Formats: sequence, C-alpha cells, structure tokens
Amino acid sequence: MSLLHILLNTLYILMQVFTGLIGVYQIALSFFGIWYRRKPLRHAPQKRFAVIIPAHDEERVVGPLIDSLMAQDYPRELFDVHVVADNCTDHTAQVAERHGAIVHVRRDAERRAKGYAIEWMLERLWKSAAHYDAVVMFDADNLVAPDFLRIMNDRLCDGHQVIQGYLGVKNPFDTWVSVSMAISYWFSNRMWQNARQNLGLSCSLGGTGLCIDMALLREMGWGATGLTEDLEFGVRCVERGILPIWAHDAKVYDEKPTTLLASMRQRLRWMQGHFHCARHHMWPLIRAGLRERSLAKLDAGIYLFQPMRFLILFLTSLMMLFQIQTPQTPWHHITALLPTTFWVVVNVLLYLQMPLALLLERCNWRAYFGLIILPFFLWTWGPVVLQAYFTKSNRHWVHTVHKRAIRLDELRSR
Repeated sequence: MSLLHILLNTLYILMQVFTGLIGVYQIALSFFGIWYRRKPLRHAPQKRFAVIIPAHDEERVVGPLIDSLMAQDYPRELFDVHVVADNCTDHTAQVAERHGAIVHVRRDAERRAKGYAIEWMLERLWKSAAHYDAVVMFDADNLVAPDFLRIMNDRLCDGHQVIQGYLGVKNPFDTWVSVSMAISYWFSNRMWQNARQNLGLSCSLGGTGLCIDMALLREMGWGATGLTEDLEFGVRCVERGILPIWAHDAKVYDEKPTTLLASMRQRLRWMQGHFHCARHHMWPLIRAGLRERSLAKLDAGIYLFQPMRFLILFLTSLMMLFQIQTPQTPWHHITALLPTTFWVVVNVLLYLQMPLALLLERCNWRAYFGLIILPFFLWTWGPVVLQAYFTKSNRHWVHTVHKRAIRLDELRSR
C-alpha cells in the first residue's frame, strides 16, 4: 500500500470514529426529548423586565412584535419595551414609537452588529434610574406568545438566571426553504433543547426569546459582540457553572428566509460566528468537563466541536455513500472500519427523529410534506460549513431582510 493510501486510510478511519461517536451520542441524547410535561406557574407576577429589541431597518415587522408584547398577560407596569433603532435608514424609530415602545436611536458606523447594539443599550439602562430585575431580548421580526413574561417570571422566581424560550417559526409554509428551516427548529426544540433540559444539561441560546437576570448581567457584562452573540454569552455562562435552562412553553415566533440563497447567507454568518467561538471556548470547556466530571461542560464543548447539529446528518450520510460503493472504486479498501449496516442504521435513526419531533410537537399536517425535500436542504449545510471554515475570520455582520408583517392573531388562525 502506498503512503498516500496509508494517509487516506488513517484520515478516513478517524472520520468514521468521530462521526460514528457523534451520531450515536446525538441519538442517545435525543431519546430523552420524547418526554415533556407542561410546568404549572407557581409564582405571582413580581419581576420587572426590560424588553430589548435591536432593530436595523425593520419598519415592516417591528410593529406587530411590539403589539404582541403590549398584549402580554402580565402587569403593564412591570415591563418596558426598549427598541434600539440601530443605524436605521427607514422609519423603524417612528413605527416603534407609534406602537408604544421607548425608542433609542444609535449611530455607529464602525460597530455594526446586534451584539454591539445590545451592549450599548445595556449600558444606557445601567446608567438610568430605572430598576429592572431581568432583561428579555427579541429580534425585531418576532412575535411573542401572551404568556411569555409570566413564564419567565416563574423561572426567575425559581432561582434560574438564564432562560431560553421556545423558538418557533411564523412563516413555515411560505416556501420549501422556510418549511425545511421550520422542521429543523421543531426538531431542535424537542429532541435537542428539551432533551438537554430533561437531563439537566445546558440548553443552547438562540439569540431571541432570551431572558437574563440583571444582577448576573451586571456581574458578567455582556461582552458578546461577535456574529453569534447568543452562543458567546451562553458558553461563558457554562464556563462559570451557570447552566441556561429551556422554557418549552414560552414561545417566540421568528421569520425564516424564503429563498435558498438568503438562507445560506444567514447560516454562513451563524457558522462563521460558531467557528470563532469554538476557537476560544471549545478546548477549555472540554478540559473543564473532563477535569470536573461535568457532563454539562463536556456537552457544551462537543456542541462547539461540531459546528451545527445537522452537520452530523451530512457526514453520516456521506459515510454511508462511501460504504456502498462497488469494489472497483479506489475508495473501497478504506471504507470497511465500520460496516455499512452501522451507517444505514445511524442515518435512519437520525432522520426518523424529524417526523417524530413533528408528531410530538403536534405540527400542522403540511409540515410532513416538507420531509420529502428535507434531505437536500440538510446537505446544503455541507458547503455552508466548508465556506464558513475558510472565512471564519470574517467579522462583518450582514443584515437579514424581513418582509412578512404577520400578526399574532393571524398566526393562530393558520
């Protein structure tokens, strides 16, 4: 066997071992996402919230979000809605003010990103005379369920400091891209986030629908100004032994891109930020997890190591394709570490979690038709992750344009 074949064989064996372990790990953890029971509210409203909405040219969608917040089943005197009109060139500030929000106009051509806008707003709150017990963050295109603040109040009263709400999709059936993204989120919410909550592990912060105790924020500082500010803050919390929890009942609805190009641009930004965060936090978390025998820290490190959970599906399906090649191909002699049956079973079990998640989440029947095109969408993660790896030093934030001014009552009628 030539040196090239030896090197290829070694590389492929390492890929098989890593991918197989991660695939089995995900299957094992997802099993714990099946169980879910709604937690009853035990505390009366008492926490005062500062709701922060960073908004860059969001005049089309920010109004319905503010309206959904003003309709919260929570005492109006216990929360304020602060909109950061961040380097806007449209009428975002005027629309937000007309719908009842407190508007803060920010101009900074150099520090242009959601994380910077949040940091700027927090500093303004800390300098003000207003007292808040916690901060809640939303994206401008969101819609918020009426009981969201009641649930966050309850979790804070239970002693939790960082809480992530359920990430729903407000336009799942616009196109095949939006329904593919919606299926991904329904799967993530149930089989990833809920599973980790049941196991006492840290959930992943999603950048919106996020509640943070104000005292903790003052102590830690925000300090998350990269392309994935949510991920940065979340791993810093886990490093300190503070585990963000998952509130499955506190629902936020987000607008997803409707074209493949727009979706890939958004996911590229996520992956670039993910690689940047992994470079600084992955190994410290893994070492701390092993040293302290902390599964929560180890799990957080593993999450950073695989840039996105659906990359697992891409790699395992690739392994299966290599395995079933004919003996005449040059790759045949290096595809026999793990049998073909193993890769078939792993792929089938991983993919079956998608319809299982739809069933458990009681999704609209139209979502099941999206499963037909889903494998192609999952494979588009491959080039996205590859490009992100070679452009991970990029720190330029690209705005995702939002167009659908859907209201909460329209969402309920779908």
